[in-house]
Amino acid sequence: MRNAFADEVAKLGREDTRLVLLSGDIGNKLFDAFKEHAPARFLNCGVAEANMMSVAAGMALSGLRPVVYTITPFTTTRCFEQIRVDACYHAAPVIIVGTGAGLSYAELGPTHHSLEDMAILRTLPGMSVVAPCDEVELRLLLRAALAHDGPVYIRIGKKGEPVIHKARPRLALGRSVTVREGQDACLISTGTIMPEALRAADLLAGQGLSVRVESFHTVKPLDEGRLAEIFGEYAVVAVVEEHSRLGGLGGSIAEWKARQTGKLGTLLAFGVEDTFMHEIGSQEYARRRFGLTAENFATQVQTALRRS
Repeated sequence: MRNAFADEVAKLGREDTRLVLLSGDIGNKLFDAFKEHAPARFLNCGVAEANMMSVAAGMALSGLRPVVYTITPFTTTRCFEQIRVDACYHAAPVIIVGTGAGLSYAELGPTHHSLEDMAILRTLPGMSVVAPCDEVELRLLLRAALAHDGPVYIRIGKKGEPVIHKARPRLALGRSVTVREGQDACLISTGTIMPEALRAADLLAGQGLSVRVESFHTVKPLDEGRLAEIFGEYAVVAVVEEHSRLGGLGGSIAEWKARQTGKLGTLLAFGVEDTFMHEIGSQEYARRRFGLTAENFATQVQTALRRS
């Protein structure tokens, strides 16, 4: 995904001379194409992410369109105050890109895990929070963010993620995308865990169940109209995310559901437990450790359908 981001931001930089790219001492060669045509609009701010965020907010308030890029924990939790006060308080149109989200950097330990980012940033007034499932959504959401008049956080993977959308979907901030139709249950996914959600749907299809898969690439603002349709139609709705179960997509949907009246489908929430992971291993190992696997999703959905 980061290669797709570098390619798309270079294209956008050619189209819009307001775009400025700020990096937290990462991806210097990655952005060679951007620097080739706009060297003055690329700034390596070093390992000073809080300062970088304040610089970006000042640029945005001066008419530029800054894009801030570094590893997810260092562009979110490390500079949360600057995001809150400098960007969101002033409604500054800063695009914050966090690479290696979730457990992508599991082998580097908990300092590089980002399992709270969506929860903390969606609490900020005016902040949009998005997590594309593949490079197709990433490119479209980056363009949508540039056209949006306010701060946007884009949570992306690292590298090697498969392409989910074979054709370009109709996509807008705050509007989910149906990836697969189905009648018996619905899986709602956000971010790069989508391939596991699709594999779970395949496993359930092997059991004779037809499962819809929905990409909620925008965690804030939620597509409440689509949620009302889904929970009104399906007896079981499962939310899948590579994020803490507290405060992410599952938490935001639970908050929405608590405000509704009438009979709605059962909500299952799959995410990371409320704990730090002290072991070191691959992303695949970490996902298994927290039950973020197609097999676990399929088993629990099938059990819930039997009880419904």
